[in-house]
Amino acid sequence: MMYTFVVRDRNSSIYAEVGKVLMSTGQWRRLKRDNPRFNLMLGERNKLPFGTLGHEPGLAQLVNYYRGADKLCRKASLVKLIKTIPELMESCTWFPESYVIYPMGLQTTVIPVKNGIKAQRNNVRTDDREAFLASYHKRLENGESNVWIAKSSAGAKGTGIFISSDANELMDYIDNQGQVHVIQKYLERPLLLEPGHRKFDIRSWVLLDHQYNIYLYKEGVLRTSSDPYNSTDFQDKTSHLTNHCIQKEYSKNYGKYEEGNEMFFEEFNQYLMNTHSVNLENSVLPQIKQIIRSCLMCIEPAIGTKLLPYHSFQLFGFDFMVDEDLKVWLIEVNGAPACAQKLYAELCQGIVDVAISSVFPLSDLPQKPSQQSVFIKLGS
Repeated sequence: MMYTFVVRDRNSSIYAEVGKVLMSTGQWRRLKRDNPRFNLMLGERNKLPFGTLGHEPGLAQLVNYYRGADKLCRKASLVKLIKTIPELMESCTWFPESYVIYPMGLQTTVIPVKNGIKAQRNNVRTDDREAFLASYHKRLENGESNVWIAKSSAGAKGTGIFISSDANELMDYIDNQGQVHVIQKYLERPLLLEPGHRKFDIRSWVLLDHQYNIYLYKEGVLRTSSDPYNSTDFQDKTSHLTNHCIQKEYSKNYGKYEEGNEMFFEEFNQYLMNTHSVNLENSVLPQIKQIIRSCLMCIEPAIGTKLLPYHSFQLFGFDFMVDEDLKVWLIEVNGAPACAQKLYAELCQGIVDVAISSVFPLSDLPQKPSQQSVFIKLGS
């Protein structure tokens, strides 16, 4: 049996590697990118022909994205999702207080009322400015910590970010940017790594297969800062933002503590045992798993492909922070994540085994010794 695939995304190093793994089985053949008679499309995230998938006679078709998963992967959409889905509104203690703010002057048309019924249109913008200012002033009155972070909904790699404890500064910043931003309560007491008194975030890779089973890749990576956390100077980028791009470009200490400013789970586990007498498995990981499940289960009705003529799978990057009480917070979700260099081969082999070979089984391959899967299935 020979299966066929097309690659429509030249920029994805993960899917380039997946393509190589498929070819190495001897049971997959790569077609020209425009050939419609494929079993698998490794497509480009924002240019997927969802409407035409699954209509080739006699061909099962699988694509590497779920239509509509951007609800989770755009910063403003994620905030709206968490505020509107009943299951999340009630129980969501793991997402920092957040507001979606449109710059002044960025107006959209409101649909006129017909017969007293307001037309449902997705692009009517509801701005959270008033709600944010009310929360800000309440905190001010109560003497609570009041540092906030503004992030452009379109920003990536640490761009379009501003941190301040002054509401007017934050609003002016957004109004001058001319695009939608999310304002989020800044985590002022993060767990810090010693030596160096440094911030970090955690990237976890999550695979959603065609039957909507959720798998967590067993390895995760901490992206670390190379400079001490400074709770008084918020313009000090390398102290506050752990993105590789920022650290590499602006910190003279890049790579001083960890190679490439990356610490993997085994080392982090050892660190937690030495400093807090807890292990990763019992403290941080259960929270990470619960957050991932909550996010993906609540959008299943909107994005699942069980009733569609084609199948989807998708790899996500979930980004977390941990505070000094070892509480885990979701920061954002990436729908087309990159991967730490040393994990590529294992992660991509795992994607093929779990998400692709479950739809297109390979015949008569020598059975691998029963190695444990690199993905952990998250139970319902």
